[in-house]
Amino acid sequence: MKILTTVKRVEDYESKIKVRPDQTWIVTEGVNYRANPFDEIAVEEALRLRDANMPSEVVVVSVGPAAAATEIRSGLAMGADRGILVKHDAFVDSDGVARLLQKVIEQEKPDLVLMGKQAVDVDDNVAGQLVAEYLGWGQATFASKKESLESPEEKAKKPGLKLSADKKSVQAAREVDGGLEVLEVQLPAIVTVDLRLNVPRYASLPNIMKAKKKPIQELTPQGLSVDVTPKVKVLKVEPPPARTAGIKVPDVATLVQKLHAEAKVI
Repeated sequence: MKILTTVKRVEDYESKIKVRPDQTWIVTEGVNYRANPFDEIAVEEALRLRDANMPSEVVVVSVGPAAAATEIRSGLAMGADRGILVKHDAFVDSDGVARLLQKVIEQEKPDLVLMGKQAVDVDDNVAGQLVAEYLGWGQATFASKKESLESPEEKAKKPGLKLSADKKSVQAAREVDGGLEVLEVQLPAIVTVDLRLNVPRYASLPNIMKAKKKPIQELTPQGLSVDVTPKVKVLKVEPPPARTAGIKVPDVATLVQKLHAEAKVI
């Protein structure tokens, strides 16, 4: 079984983000980068599925500049088998990423594709759905995992997604208002993952050393015959408004009065 998972290079959410003076984008100098947290959950789930269904292979794919190889190496250090970098230095919108992934998937022919539900830099939440549409595959989005009475050690090993006995379909539980919805899709399929599906593992030192020797194949949009001219244009980036200082009130009655008369929220 072959599982393909994506890893996007994003700004570290703990970094202090500043907007450029011309408001065209953020200031990238001095900003730390890391793998998209939702993609790390996807990689972890791919590894659990592989280990529970050997022999299997996990392939990590990223679209971005040469520096994105660092995030691929992070996935390899977690335990993935090999990586693919679609190298492109300029901005690529979600549609361009989806079309590039479509071509990579058609070449690799995986049984299952796992993706983070969204990237924490632009929060589009459309790439996975677009890939499924372009491929004509079934999809299950926002996969999470129902809490169980298992010990933390048992949970740490089991995948949250459930493959059928014949490995021709997969079940995914997703959180909805008032409970959980369980979807089953025929393979090959696209599954986007949400929080609570698992807790990504830390890469061990031996695996970090092994990751340096694992292969990363480099591709280009031109080589894949994909036009990545953006269809979406960023017109302006603005920082959020500064928060005003809070005030203390002497009693509940004053609080209610201010919420009603000044804040106008009740």
